Amino acid sequence: MILRAAAGVLALAGLAAAAVYAGLTHAELRVTTGPPGSAIQRLVSAFAQANARLHPRVRVVPVEEAGLQASATALEEGRVDLAVIRSDLPPPPNGMTVAILRRDVVALVLPPHSPVTALGHLAGRRVAIPAGPVQADDARILDALLAYVGVPADRVERIFAEPDALAAAVREQRVAAVFAVGPVGPGAAVEAVAAVARATRGTPTLLALSEAEAIHRRHPGLEPIEVPVGAFRGRPAVPAESVDSLAVTYRLVAARAMLDIVAAAVARSVFTARTLLTASTPFAGQIEAPDLDDRNPLLPVHPGVATYLTNGDQSFFDTSQNYLYLGGIVLSLVGSGLALAVSHGHRRRAARERILVRQLIAIADAADTADAPALDGLARDLRGLVGAALAKEARAGSGSPLLGQAILGQAIDHARAAIRERREALGRL
Repeated sequence: MILRAAAGVLALAGLAAAAVYAGLTHAELRVTTGPPGSAIQRLVSAFAQANARLHPRVRVVPVEEAGLQASATALEEGRVDLAVIRSDLPPPPNGMTVAILRRDVVALVLPPHSPVTALGHLAGRRVAIPAGPVQADDARILDALLAYVGVPADRVERIFAEPDALAAAVREQRVAAVFAVGPVGPGAAVEAVAAVARATRGTPTLLALSEAEAIHRRHPGLEPIEVPVGAFRGRPAVPAESVDSLAVTYRLVAARAMLDIVAAAVARSVFTARTLLTASTPFAGQIEAPDLDDRNPLLPVHPGVATYLTNGDQSFFDTSQNYLYLGGIVLSLVGSGLALAVSHGHRRRAARERILVRQLIAIADAADTADAPALDGLARDLRGLVGAALAKEARAGSGSPLLGQAILGQAIDHARAAIRERREALGRL
């Protein structure tokens, strides 16, 4: 009975697996969008729309958070499945990288003929920072750089301004430099260079950070980068020659507990949607795969993403179906094994019952010619067979035998009737 129940449960599980295999259920992934009004928010929103067209079974639900640090907290607390994190901010302890969405250069833009040739020269001067959703985070990077060269943050005054106001501040010589964090392409750094160029009618310069590698060792979220010629302006080129600097990365991060096949699916969706996203926002062209060779990553690559990047293009649904297919095979094999065990048990029981029936018929046949002492012996044999059969039935449980109680009852009654009739016949002699 227990074996039959287990086989039934496995059969139902197999049917459920087959149903899932035939039509996978829809998945919903909650992802933070970055600060409201930011370019990253537009990128995530565009990704959600593109993913709805490419993979309608996986629904990406944007979740707005007040800032980048709030996004990290949301992932740490399990309120979202994915979050956009900037590498210079404290990372969530359970975060693992799925994709790099953007790489922003730390740019200290100087007007032509500026006396500032090193970070330490900013002491006692005023610096302008582009106003925007991440201005406070950018200001903290400046504080970290100043602290590295021994300049207290309060020794450098800073103002936050829009591009036009930046140009006016430079033109009126109210600021010595513009500190911007932006991509090599449209963004805050390019706008800062353009503002300084308009204000001075000259060619701005980019302060080289020769300490970039050492700063990276102290602040792993700030990565060394070589800014190529003309990265922020083509003619005249800014910078005029390649410059060492630092960069921060915006990363799409998943919780460590996310299944490998789901993380791989998200990575595949991001990379395959890159072309569609570029039509909506130019920042999509900067999406890149994380570095699998980084030995000391601040946010390590999710194992599912690493497997996807290593083994090639296998979609979430292909992988899921493989798991379900293999699981269905295992369930089928286990179910078949249990079914064989149940069938074998039934056959053994049926064989025992047939032997019992033949023994009862033999007793009835022997009773036809037996004398009184032999009848007593046959009666004892009958009681023994009946007692043994009842004991086996009690041990076997309440399952009904293959031959059925009716046939056994008829065989027992037949043997008893034969013994009784022979006794009556002997009594008349």
